[in-house]
Amino acid sequence: MKYLIMISHNQQTRDAWQNMSDTERELGFKAHMSLVEDLSESGELIVSEALADQGQAKKVLVSDGQVSTTDGPFPEVKEYVAGIYLIECDTIEQAVGHAARIPEANFGLVEVRPVLGAGGPDM
Repeated sequence: MKYLIMISHNQQTRDAWQNMSDTERELGFKAHMSLVEDLSESGELIVSEALADQGQAKKVLVSDGQVSTTDGPFPEVKEYVAGIYLIECDTIEQAVGHAARIPEANFGLVEVRPVLGAGGPDM
């Protein structure tokens, strides 16, 4: 089964990362690198990506066949997706175990969601 692990950020996590010492920040990055390495070795990792700052985002609206965009950031959003891991493992409990290793889980900003397959939930 496939699971998407979404990592969100908000002002609190931005401040936390910015206020870390170089050593603390390096430990956070190493936690992510270690997770990627372990998931790759076990064959569970499909893809992992960090996302660019939300200020580089575009909101897309199609109305009557016309495409329009709005530049970010979008101030009405308190939290935004900062990165993802797409993994394949046997149970959601395994996916949650992997997600718990992500530093942002300490802020309650990591979500695990089953991926829908072509015929419905990949469950």
